[in-house]
Amino acid sequence: MLRVPLKDGVTRLITPLARFLLRAGISPNAMTVAGAIGTWLSALYFFPRGYFFVGTLVVTIFLLSDLFDGTMARLDGSKGSRFGALLDSTLDRISDSLIIFALIIWAESANFNAEENFFDSGQTVALLLIALLSGFLISYVRAKAEGLGISCDVGIAERPERLIVLLVGTGFYGLGVMSALPVALLLLLCINVMTVIQRVVVVYRAS
Repeated sequence: MLRVPLKDGVTRLITPLARFLLRAGISPNAMTVAGAIGTWLSALYFFPRGYFFVGTLVVTIFLLSDLFDGTMARLDGSKGSRFGALLDSTLDRISDSLIIFALIIWAESANFNAEENFFDSGQTVALLLIALLSGFLISYVRAKAEGLGISCDVGIAERPERLIVLLVGTGFYGLGVMSALPVALLLLLCINVMTVIQRVVVVYRAS
């Protein structure tokens, strides 16, 4: 939803830096791998320790590499690389999963009560698990649809929207807004379910 209106402006903004990275000998796939590993390590270090604000900033910086690898691929002529597309998609799924997994580790060990946080530890873990599973389901429905020859790049919440909701929640939670994370998890759950339904409807109508 956000990708289309922002794509042209963001691409123009980052193109000079993408050209610089290519001239420095950094390939699009290397940028993809570096960003993913940075995301994994920072999420697994900061979030389980409860460093939500700093962790959100660092994770976001590494996630921005996703903006560069596609632009770099277009600039160096490898736009159609099947391996690059597979690598990017696979590492994205791992990154999304590890961010939520890091939050599950924190929720399992955190000593907080439902009165301050709206949900207790077990309820928070349950919401995170549902967010994880529904996120995978969004990707699965699209992949299965495209395997059937049906375009399914639709839905209220693609990956950027889902990450924004989650990371805004963790960031504000780290600043002491206790309602930010539970509200973000509930919103994430709602938009995930809506996106799955939208994609299933698209496949049903096309078939």
